[in-house]
Amino acid sequence: MTKPDADSLRRYLDLLVGTLDEPVRSGEAAQLASLSRFHFDRLVRAGVGEPPAALRRRLLLERAAHALGHSQASVTDIALDAGYQTPSAFVRAFRAGFGAPPTTYRRGQPRDFRIRAPNGIHFHPPSGVLVSSGTGKEASMDLIDRLIDHDLWLTDQLLERAGSLEDEALDRQLELGDAEVPLVSERTLRGLLGRLVFTKEMWSAAIDGRAVPAGDDESVAGLRRRFTAAAADFRRVVTDVRAKGRWNDAFIDTTCDPPEAFTFGGAIAHVITFSAYRREVAIGALRRAGIDDLGFGDPIAWERSLG
Repeated sequence: MTKPDADSLRRYLDLLVGTLDEPVRSGEAAQLASLSRFHFDRLVRAGVGEPPAALRRRLLLERAAHALGHSQASVTDIALDAGYQTPSAFVRAFRAGFGAPPTTYRRGQPRDFRIRAPNGIHFHPPSGVLVSSGTGKEASMDLIDRLIDHDLWLTDQLLERAGSLEDEALDRQLELGDAEVPLVSERTLRGLLGRLVFTKEMWSAAIDGRAVPAGDDESVAGLRRRFTAAAADFRRVVTDVRAKGRWNDAFIDTTCDPPEAFTFGGAIAHVITFSAYRREVAIGALRRAGIDDLGFGDPIAWERSLG
């Protein structure tokens, strides 16, 4: 059986969450998902190892179990909420799922409202669905990697789009108003892009203990060339610091007056934090120049585009 793509499964799960309180049959769900009933059932079963009707019933039972442990609602009301026409039918299904009738479950401690499943999909309070990534290699996404990958991707996209602008648009003074951050706000799009590149050059060199590369080419083409090297350097430095557990190692920068001490972790967090600020201001500057296809640079949208 062909494995469904992530977008199709995400659409189904979004649909499932949105209709959990509605008596939607598989055929109706298939129509809402713009699929045939046969293809819909195969898609869900292949993707999550559970037929759509069984998945729906289990999530409703998990939600009912959570309500038993966290509300004063009657068993009858909770049963109706879970789609059961009679309390007796609910009690039978609940006992099969949790090994005890609802009243006994409600008195017990602790209350685990999740039923063992062939996938990591469970009810997630107050009204959502949790999709666990499992325990394999693909589940070991590192937040630092995600933040840096997104930052480097979006900076590259900003530089690419800036290449279509004339100098007048690149060097136009920006009206930042209350968004201006003293000492780190650049007042032109070129300045913002230059700092996005330079901060990675500077802090990578500082952590490595080497001289900062000469960064005198601020043409867009020059910034893109510099960024290619700076991005690789920055990624390598962060990977090395993490691998060796050197987040708390510190260096003293004697070029500051007076000299200042910085931890490696603090320096890297500084780059990521102010890169986020500069990227958003740069996106606004591009939008005013008529380039609006980057949205707001949301990491969630970027992650979804990875497939």
